[in-house]
Amino acid sequence: MIKKAVILFVVFLLIIEGISAQEKPNIVWITTEDNSARWLRLYDAENGVPMPNVEKLADHGLVFNNAFSNGAVCSVARSTLLTGCYGPRVGSQFHRHAFAVPMPNGLKTYPEYFKEAGYYTANCAKTDYNFDVDVNGIWDACSKQASFRNRKPGQPFLQVWSLQDTHESRMHKLLDNRDEATLITRPNSVKIYPYHPNTPAFRKSYAHYYDKHRDDDKRIGALIQQLEEDDLMDNTIIFYYGDHGGTLPRSKGYIYESGLQVPFVVYIPEKWKHLFPAQAGERIDGFVSFVDFAPTILNLAGIEVPKQMDGIPFLGEGVKLSKLNKREETYGHADRFDEKYDLVRSYRKGKYKYMRSYQPFNIDGLYNDYRYQQVGYKEWRSLYDANKLNAIQSAFFEKRAPEALYDIEADPHETVNLAADPAYAKTLAKMRKGLSQQFLSINDLSFYPEAYLEKEALENPVQFGLDHHKEIAELMAIADLELKPFNEVKSDIKKALVSTNPWKRYWALIVCSSFGEEAKEFIPEAKQIVKNDSEVLVKLRAAEYLALIGEQNPVKIFETLLSNNQNPLEILLILNSATLLKTLDSDLEFVLNAEALLKTGGGDKNKEKWIQRRIEFLSL
Repeated sequence: MIKKAVILFVVFLLIIEGISAQEKPNIVWITTEDNSARWLRLYDAENGVPMPNVEKLADHGLVFNNAFSNGAVCSVARSTLLTGCYGPRVGSQFHRHAFAVPMPNGLKTYPEYFKEAGYYTANCAKTDYNFDVDVNGIWDACSKQASFRNRKPGQPFLQVWSLQDTHESRMHKLLDNRDEATLITRPNSVKIYPYHPNTPAFRKSYAHYYDKHRDDDKRIGALIQQLEEDDLMDNTIIFYYGDHGGTLPRSKGYIYESGLQVPFVVYIPEKWKHLFPAQAGERIDGFVSFVDFAPTILNLAGIEVPKQMDGIPFLGEGVKLSKLNKREETYGHADRFDEKYDLVRSYRKGKYKYMRSYQPFNIDGLYNDYRYQQVGYKEWRSLYDANKLNAIQSAFFEKRAPEALYDIEADPHETVNLAADPAYAKTLAKMRKGLSQQFLSINDLSFYPEAYLEKEALENPVQFGLDHHKEIAELMAIADLELKPFNEVKSDIKKALVSTNPWKRYWALIVCSSFGEEAKEFIPEAKQIVKNDSEVLVKLRAAEYLALIGEQNPVKIFETLLSNNQNPLEILLILNSATLLKTLDSDLEFVLNAEALLKTGGGDKNKEKWIQRRIEFLSL
């Protein structure tokens, strides 16, 4: 009798524990890869694709009109989601990581905080993080079979589903081999963006991409059905969002709005509606970014938000609609995408978007193997080479302005740069200041080359940034010399060129390349640097400058820089510059020792692949 009573008491305690645990909301993230907001009917009633299951969530939840990834490519975006931190502050800004980045001191990933709070955490199944984390340790389950259904009775859960129908890879052979007769969206019905050529290949690409959204929506419907079958909808908060912008050319990997603005819907369960600042069916104008997502779900679950996170909760206790809708700022960053290096930052405030290209002599359309597997990229480039594009369509393959200002309301596709218009001078100055203050405040690590960060900052990137705050400010100031008239800054450039700090010389030479012929008085200094500088990447920037202005053939210099180098990331940056120069002058012929260069990768498949791709391009 006593034994039976004990058993009943234990069962009673387990039931009570289950009830107590379930006094927390379940949280589900449904992520569709590579799709920006304007592809959905929810955001573009005239041209967007219907996604009825997403729209049903919206009817019972909130639609965020202004939601943004901070990085425009998978691993960078997901690293921000994982930590609530800006990539350039913590070292996770490069795609894919050439080295595993340590987590900031004292910070854990968001699923670990949920596990500590009693949640069952399931990730199905993409990780793609740039951090040195054990994915099987931070999640209870991380696989294609990971499911909330494996939790203990009454245990709250955090479930992440990643869907790939809209992923860029679906625009490669799957598109090439698709019969137009199988398309639901008719190619002749699509509206082509102004920066794309209006060709049959692009129309087919648009139609196929719209159809892949339909496929994703069906999968979303099946996932929601699992929750309905288990009678969980009334206790489950659902986020639906894209993991960064779209996949057609000039979106993924680029920090135009097409690469950063994502669709974002949050389903509100009746039981937890008190945690939301607005009623189901409403739209939110306030700006939210991926740095805010982890802090927000922690806040929704009643878990304390770590101070090391950069983001601010936009849902949960303490969030008021009036304050949320006043949020009007977001920041974006682009660095290396596989083998393609660039350095671009953006700042959006209200209707204005400011973009800062720190190496404006670069071109957006610089060859990247993964991108150019897509028919749209290949055709776009061939039409440019054949002089068959208008000015807006050609801009993708031409030198950029160091800064751009766009009115997103009037110019949603960012094709009209207002930076040189005197009527916008005050707005430009404010936006320029806002961007500089933000990226200096986070100690933007990208003002050092990636190879140097691997060598000097890898142990603790955040602390490295704090320790080098003053130097980063000085490097940013040198980079910003390219924003002023040459005659006003040439003495500052000269001072930086003879600095004992190699990264000041490095940035001074980038500024010279930005000014081009205007800076020709520094040709002697650049030639001396090529001959005598102690830092190989400073030599690179000097040789690059001399080549860009036609002063010196770069082939022998680049071959020398490569032949004596054992650092794969330095080699990759040299090859990136060589690729730019060959793109601008197809007659250049680089003779490369492919075997020796590939060996520097040390067996790292990513590094070897990136180097191989550059070698193949330069050998054409």
